[in-house]
Amino acid sequence: MKSFFGSNQVLGVLGAGQLGKMLATAAAPWDLTLHMLDPTEGAPASHLCTKFVQGDFRDKQTVLDFGAECDLLTIEIEQVNVEALEELEAAGKVIHPCPRALKIIQDKGLQKQFFESHGLVSSPYRLFENADEVKAATLKYPCVQKVRTEGYDGRGVKILRSAADLDDLLPGPCLVEDAVDVVTEIAVIAVRNASGEVVSFDPVEMNFHPEANLVEFLAAPARISPALAEQAKILAEKTIKAFDLCGVLAVEMFVDPQGEILLNEVAPRPHNSGHHSIEACVSSQYQQHLRAVLDLPLGDTSLRQPAVMINILGEEGKSGPVVYEGVDEVLNTPGAHLHLYGKHETRPFRKMGHLTVCHDDLETAIRTVRHLQTQFKATAL
Repeated sequence: MKSFFGSNQVLGVLGAGQLGKMLATAAAPWDLTLHMLDPTEGAPASHLCTKFVQGDFRDKQTVLDFGAECDLLTIEIEQVNVEALEELEAAGKVIHPCPRALKIIQDKGLQKQFFESHGLVSSPYRLFENADEVKAATLKYPCVQKVRTEGYDGRGVKILRSAADLDDLLPGPCLVEDAVDVVTEIAVIAVRNASGEVVSFDPVEMNFHPEANLVEFLAAPARISPALAEQAKILAEKTIKAFDLCGVLAVEMFVDPQGEILLNEVAPRPHNSGHHSIEACVSSQYQQHLRAVLDLPLGDTSLRQPAVMINILGEEGKSGPVVYEGVDEVLNTPGAHLHLYGKHETRPFRKMGHLTVCHDDLETAIRTVRHLQTQFKATAL
């Protein structure tokens, strides 16, 4: 394979949000030539890359024009124009993750069908064309409605606890899956390069915000048995191989009361469930993603120290120019690491940053981060 490690090779990234910012930070020590495309002026990663292009990564021609200047393309968000990526791949550009895998993952219905056809166990589901079909169906409550496309960061998901919830269904093509009796929600970041080398990070344990429906709290390592942790890593590596995908793949899973693991969803990019790896692991998910897409040897994913991560979300009822409270408390806390994403405007539940606490004792890290969560706020003037 052609080497992409050199200043004459251009790595293009579709998206320049907070994940792109952390990816660009990981790329800086290697002096990679990084071009990034994002529709937002002043996007979080816009000042960290070699070249920033403001444009819509959902627009076919914009992606084609951007890709023409790049030798290799990757993503930091799934909602990109796959048709353009297919044409660029046909023209000889290297695309990671590959468009055929991305097309499946973009559609949660196709994703569930892919799991089923490859023997990757997930919860039972049914596909529907619209909300009227869901209303006409006989459902087993509780269940979960998910829009097939465009769902992101908790959006596009609705829990149906009874028939009363049918009055407020999400519109458009969707799937409804049986609710799983969940003991623990876990995630594994798997990594694969074009040479076929595969590694994975240790499983992490996740708690979700009850209103925003996105990861609020993450503990590494997950408080599960070593045998279950190994099963989760094997499942994640089997999944990334099934997709024939290069880069990182975040594999979210449920553990049920019987100790069985069910696949929930996957994301073919750096992921919220791997933020802790920046400080807590020998190599971060961002460096691993770069290694994988550049087809370099994969790094050591070992956990150096237990860690807990929380998302910093915009305060409820607060919108406008962001003001951070409690910075001194965080900076005075040993083992605390603050990451702010550079979003100048806050709004309720918007991801404004994350906070990681590392400590030799996981329970101490949990107590520390829970205290800091009460002190550090993303509010508005």
